Amino acid sequence: MKIMVLGGGVIGVTTAYFLAEAGHEVTVLDRQKGPALETSFANAGEISPGYASPWAGPGIPLKAIKWLLMKHGPLVVRPAFDPHMWTWLIKMLRNCTAERYAINKARMVPLAEYSRDTLKALREATGIAYDERTQGTLQLFRTQKQLDGTGGDVEVLKKYGVPYEILDQDGCIAAEPGLAGVREKFVGGLRLPHDETGDCKMFTDRLAELCVARGVKFEYDVTIWRIIRSRNRIANLSTSKGWKAADAYVMALGSYSAGFMRRVKRPIPVYPVKGYSITVPIKDAAAAPVSTVMDETYKVAITRLGNRIRVGGTAEISGFDLRLHESRRRTLEHSVGDLFPGAGAMRDATFWCGLRPMTPDGPPLIGRTELSNLYLNTGHGTLGWTMACGSGKVLADIISSRVPDIDVRDLAQERYFR
Repeated sequence: MKIMVLGGGVIGVTTAYFLAEAGHEVTVLDRQKGPALETSFANAGEISPGYASPWAGPGIPLKAIKWLLMKHGPLVVRPAFDPHMWTWLIKMLRNCTAERYAINKARMVPLAEYSRDTLKALREATGIAYDERTQGTLQLFRTQKQLDGTGGDVEVLKKYGVPYEILDQDGCIAAEPGLAGVREKFVGGLRLPHDETGDCKMFTDRLAELCVARGVKFEYDVTIWRIIRSRNRIANLSTSKGWKAADAYVMALGSYSAGFMRRVKRPIPVYPVKGYSITVPIKDAAAAPVSTVMDETYKVAITRLGNRIRVGGTAEISGFDLRLHESRRRTLEHSVGDLFPGAGAMRDATFWCGLRPMTPDGPPLIGRTELSNLYLNTGHGTLGWTMACGSGKVLADIISSRVPDIDVRDLAQERYFR
């Protein structure tokens, strides 16, 4: 088929790759000047299937109040007169039960695990390189209360057969020698040795090159103005570069997917949650992290990417606002400076933000829609990089009328109508 992928981030490009591998004629449209220039540009760099969890869970409403009052809290809410914001927040709160959390996590972990395996197979088949490391993730606990509270997470890891290690201070330092000078700042950690890291932007750029070699066309600087319906299908797209038509369409526009889906009368509960990052040149390699360290107190991820440290965090609910707030930068600098003092040249750090497309229950939206030739691959939230390859492969199988390797029926839009 002739297939048009709307969106050139990591989700859109991986989808295009696997569609091309399946023999389809693929075109990718994006409004930017190249791939991965929005949410995929400078994310935290983690590929962490073991941490694939919904944000909505038991105890989150009370934690949210505490976070909002913290100086370097991980949550910021900037209220606006936006009914979509409040509707999404209400739906998220409804998912903050133990029962819903278990259901939603059970939908996320298999996809995340499958995605990591798919990425590994892609890497072996193509030799693609993106400052990748396969040295695990360390969730670092500053208090004994945090460490004691890992019981529920460990049970889930056991259930899905995810390898893990509970570490004391010495174990954490053995995994991350750069922590040796600040051992008094933490009590222990939870390590997932099979997790990976990598530069999402670099990966997407190089995968786009592989796509082109397989015949995929990329059209940049294209603004989609209207999606034209004809009965129960998409007939055409009105764009800044003329009319565009295909046999099938994939909605991979991240947070902007929701607006387009409303225009075709098929709304989806996806809302932007802004995240921030700084990218710090390494000054002292011995003092820097070797992989990813998750600072549990501030919900900040500190990741080694080649000769840089990527520090990502914050959940800011403020609509489509892309302003960079200095208070968020200070939080990221505080976390990395506290745990890895002297590792990076902080004065030379670059500051960035992006809009994560979040669903209120946590799992992404992947699969068919009520329109016969429109498919969804969006709503991955903080896990777009973690889930990208698996999501792209699964959707390519669905579009090609093949049975996917994993059951993704509960990731379809229909789950909101049950």
